[in-house]
Amino acid sequence: MTALPPALRPWATQLALFPEDLAQYLGPHVARLSAALGTLRPRGEAEGGEPQGYDGLSRRGNFERLLVSEWLWALEAPEELVRRAAFGELSFLKPAFRQPQGARRTVVLLDVGPDQLGLPRIAHLALLVVLARRAEAVGAAFTWGALQTDPARATHTGLSGTSLLAWLEARSPTPASAPHLTTWREALDLSRTPEDVWLVGSSRLGRLEGAEEMSRVEVSEPMEPGAHRLTVDVRPSARVPRSVVLELPPPDDCLRLLRNPFSSDRAPSAWPPRTADRRIVKFFFSGEGRRVLLFSANGGVEAMAVPHSPRATLPKPRRVQVPSGQRVVAAGWRSKGGLLVLARHLGAYVMHGQVHTPKGFRKARYHMTDDLGRPDIVGSALPLNLLSWVDPQGQEHLWLKDGKDRLFSLAPPTSVGTSALVVEEEQVSAMAEVNSRPVCVLRPQGGGAGQAVISRLKVLGEEPARKVPLNARQGEAYFGYSPSGAHPDAGLLAVRDKALDWRLFLDTGVSVLLVPEGFRVVGVVQPPAAAPSPPGLLALAPDQRTFHFFSRESSRVLAVASGPVEQAAASHGQPVFGWLTQAGEFVLWDLMEQAVLYRSVPEATP
Repeated sequence: MTALPPALRPWATQLALFPEDLAQYLGPHVARLSAALGTLRPRGEAEGGEPQGYDGLSRRGNFERLLVSEWLWALEAPEELVRRAAFGELSFLKPAFRQPQGARRTVVLLDVGPDQLGLPRIAHLALLVVLARRAEAVGAAFTWGALQTDPARATHTGLSGTSLLAWLEARSPTPASAPHLTTWREALDLSRTPEDVWLVGSSRLGRLEGAEEMSRVEVSEPMEPGAHRLTVDVRPSARVPRSVVLELPPPDDCLRLLRNPFSSDRAPSAWPPRTADRRIVKFFFSGEGRRVLLFSANGGVEAMAVPHSPRATLPKPRRVQVPSGQRVVAAGWRSKGGLLVLARHLGAYVMHGQVHTPKGFRKARYHMTDDLGRPDIVGSALPLNLLSWVDPQGQEHLWLKDGKDRLFSLAPPTSVGTSALVVEEEQVSAMAEVNSRPVCVLRPQGGGAGQAVISRLKVLGEEPARKVPLNARQGEAYFGYSPSGAHPDAGLLAVRDKALDWRLFLDTGVSVLLVPEGFRVVGVVQPPAAAPSPPGLLALAPDQRTFHFFSRESSRVLAVASGPVEQAAASHGQPVFGWLTQAGEFVLWDLMEQAVLYRSVPEATP
């Protein structure tokens, strides 16, 4: 964040979580609260520790550590040496001591009850920024949470968008009480050693049993007509209390800070419209889920890195425009090697972009021995997704799935002639790169003699082939993003079992979800905005505009498109999903910040 004034630079890392306009509002509050709280003193020399050389100079010390240059006074002017010693002007080497990591900890417990709902939480937000930076400055751990929540499920370390959103959602109708504080004291073992512990809330927190030796920050709203400010009383356990008055930003910005402080009011003009020939007609996420591939009406292919936040600079995409007379069949992205585009030219297939081999990169052309078995027979399914993986020997393997759910393997390129396109598997419902391994889901084979009656997960590129059984009987599948708790081989995977029943495969077992009739499942996600957030299904409502999230706990609306949705998909590499409307509008939606990451609209026609 380059727009911050110099006085706010110490908190640049924490304030970078917010849009620049909100960071400018929070900044003065952060600076004033920081002055009131003071610094967290690092462990001094008197506390000992393992010696670790010297750390600068000091005006105090014993004469064994006196600088050699100071001893010259004893030879040239002994009286001056005595005078400098009496007035503290001598220079000594300052010893350094290694401290055990984690020996210091700042703990912040915030009241999320009725006393502190609304505007006081803006002060809480600024306090979290101050205390996180204060702990970071001396290498202390930073642990925090909401008093009325369960420590086992809602203990946060460090400051992030996910943890802040979880805290904003942790509202409670119950005032903070002594049992709440006792639960946190036992969970974090706060009574073992004196630590830097802060209680944030109303003045009633100071009367709770067990709060006597803790520092407190009391936040209150003045009961005056038209008052738009907060009074914050900082009461350190071993210092003189201080009081700060915070003037609040305009009401609309206060609302943004309380609902979602990470949403950006980026104007639609920030994303210029596309001309008619560059209108997006299809998209999908790359094999590892970190790029989105966009296909234009003029046959062009773009690979764009998914922005990491709504405030990030729009990345410049990589583009490939196939020559006239060629038709794009499939495309994919490699982390090493860039964009690959497979195009059909007459009866052969040409790869735009070179394929990696143990001897370096090579150009590749492919052929089919059977015209009826070509992957581009179903024209409505084009373009297709191309999956790439490089084995330990340096050979790149390529696969694509066509409109008939056949998985094609592209043979390695040779120095002469063309390579073959070979059907490797039938009835493939999904493929992706998971944990740096290419995998696909195979539908049940029909239940005949020797045929599988349940779905299977196949790990591609292994000999002999490894197939993991998945107890689901229809086989339609989606790979999704999950930061933890995912299946060891498949990551977060959802497979349809019956008409309305879906099975989610996790590290702890299988979770069964029911999707209401009329909803169309388009992906599986684990929104990081809630705490904890169980994985669930992303489904498009019958109105073809509203995206719902269904999990074992509840269902809710995630986003609403501007018009009927033609295509939708979720990334399995990050908490993002996208959709393409019938009018040609393409949108990427960030599940963590609950905001638009990228929007592309076609140019208006006269």
